Amino acid sequence: MEIKGHAHKLGRIGYPRGGLECGACDRSYSEGCDPSICEGFDCDECEFEVHTKCLFVFNIQETLFEHPLHVGHGLKLLTTGAPDHTDPKCHICGKKTKRLLFHCSICNLNLDIGCMVDAMCSQSHLNMPWHNHTLLMLDVGDDMRCKVCGKTGGYGYCCPRCWLMVHEKCVAVFDSPEITHSCHARHSLKLLTQGAPGYTDLSCHLCGEDTGNFLYHCDICKFNMDMACAIQSPLPVALSNLKVHEHTLKLIPRLISFVCDACGKKGDRSPYVCLQCDLMFFHQECARLPRVIHVNRHDHRVSYKYPLGLGEWKCGICLIKIDWSYGAYSCSICPSYALHSSCATRRDVWDGEELDGVPEEVEDMEPFIRNDDNTITHFAHEEHNLSLNNDGIALEESILCGACVRPVGSNAFYKCSECSFIIDETCANLPKKKRHFLSPRPLTLHPNRDNTETIFCNACRQWCCEGFMYIDRGGTYDSDYDLVCSSMTMPFIHGSHPHPLLYLHDRNIRHRGRCQSCHGGLSDKFLACIQCNYYLDFRCATLPLTVRLDRYDDHPLTLCYGEKASGKYWCDICERETDPETWFYTCEHCGVTLHVFCVLGNLRYAKPGGKIKGDLEVRFNNTSTRPLCNNCHCRCAAPFFFVKEKALIFCSYYCKERSQMRASWISNINICPPWVDRRT
Repeated sequence: MEIKGHAHKLGRIGYPRGGLECGACDRSYSEGCDPSICEGFDCDECEFEVHTKCLFVFNIQETLFEHPLHVGHGLKLLTTGAPDHTDPKCHICGKKTKRLLFHCSICNLNLDIGCMVDAMCSQSHLNMPWHNHTLLMLDVGDDMRCKVCGKTGGYGYCCPRCWLMVHEKCVAVFDSPEITHSCHARHSLKLLTQGAPGYTDLSCHLCGEDTGNFLYHCDICKFNMDMACAIQSPLPVALSNLKVHEHTLKLIPRLISFVCDACGKKGDRSPYVCLQCDLMFFHQECARLPRVIHVNRHDHRVSYKYPLGLGEWKCGICLIKIDWSYGAYSCSICPSYALHSSCATRRDVWDGEELDGVPEEVEDMEPFIRNDDNTITHFAHEEHNLSLNNDGIALEESILCGACVRPVGSNAFYKCSECSFIIDETCANLPKKKRHFLSPRPLTLHPNRDNTETIFCNACRQWCCEGFMYIDRGGTYDSDYDLVCSSMTMPFIHGSHPHPLLYLHDRNIRHRGRCQSCHGGLSDKFLACIQCNYYLDFRCATLPLTVRLDRYDDHPLTLCYGEKASGKYWCDICERETDPETWFYTCEHCGVTLHVFCVLGNLRYAKPGGKIKGDLEVRFNNTSTRPLCNNCHCRCAAPFFFVKEKALIFCSYYCKERSQMRASWISNINICPPWVDRRT
């Protein structure tokens, strides 16, 4: 993203665990009532982060105001912090300034954003009856959303203190302090600009969202309606021609407890009701349920059915019992398969396509054409035929499958007689397309023939420089998954926990736990046992239970799920202390304990000579002398290291990133090795 007033591009960042250190303001995520506070941008060059809603400071001309306590010189916005030769404290309030500040080069004087904004507001003298703070009038760009129309961009009134913006053209709504609305036709609604009264339910009576400062209110009925329901996307008072019900449904716009007949779950406000069916109740979203859909947990289409029908039903997604007297989705081919309506239509389960009346097409999933009993033409190697070898003779350890990049060993495999391509029989049979819980859309097998792409697995969050991937490049976001993650099934059974684990896709990080294995933060994709608050990230969930290393070739290393211990444990590879409560590898015969990172590193499909992002060569750490890392200056302890431009050596991808940016900017994707001090 390019913004005026700054020389470098800004990159969008999600909200990191522990908070976004905004370079403009002192407000943190936990202090904000608007979820958009979590969003932000960063600049790698200048090493600063900024809330999306604080980007308005770049839309203010550099010398727009003189501060009333510093008259005569213009103040310029800096993005790299206070100059070294100046006092970093704000000249007005005495607080230490942040990365973004206003500076006078003549007086070597610094002002923080807050003090400058206060001065701008006081000098603007722009007071409106619908807001209790002085406002600025400026072009906010696409960074703030209008509280009236809900759209971004354009010229409008801005309150930096409240992160409030109202388009100039939308202010006309305040000229009509009372309206008549179809969803509350009995009484007129009054426009409030200071939030909902304390004697009411503070959320919108229609949609349940927080009403914020601006809302419409009926003091007779204690009824609240937010601006979205009133202006932006008003609810229809009646619905007809529905997929899941034959009669017209009527909206009941009031707080009322009910059980939805479509999904069997409780509701607390404004349902749609069928008067012809003795008051059948529907959630607003359930009234518009599709009839026929394809979910990513099942090979066949599923159809909505009301009632589901007598029987002992369990949801194929959440594993919770389904009340057969309510509506649900079921499969006509698999008589025991059913899904809760709310589970089947989740965004991470259903691709959003209604298939009622759409003919079902049979897709070609076969990955190869069989020429004869021993010869195939595989889609990933169409230029040559592959011959089957199943004599059971073990190949050398260095001969790897081209798909999973693992030693072929004594497994049956297909080999090209004209080149070095080899693929084991199991990988050769991988379907070209598959439905998987990781993506609401079908995934396509991507062979990465020339090994020219460095792909990042969106589940385990590890780099993959070789091997096949399952990908979806046609959705809202590109999704790539390695063969390990894309072969997992639900429910997932793991030896570390007695209950099945379910896949969760949750972008709300506020109430998320930490991984039970590494104690690290979780991404938006993770595995969980809800009843036990037990969580695993995909990287830890797919750790191999046993591993063999050259140094311990006589004995397999076994994954230990952590333990309580009073003494200290030491890793036999990096010779640093281990935390026994995190997972580690151990040898039952030798009694050694080893960090998971030291045993496996943080790279899928590692292969000598492979490339990461085109300029990092992967080399195995199997010589008598461990190389020295150019960043942390420690001996490389992981099973492989990286070489850049034939001279720079990095013990991990974390150290490569650390050589270019500060530690706090490095994503938790790039795990810090146990021998590196993240604070330095």
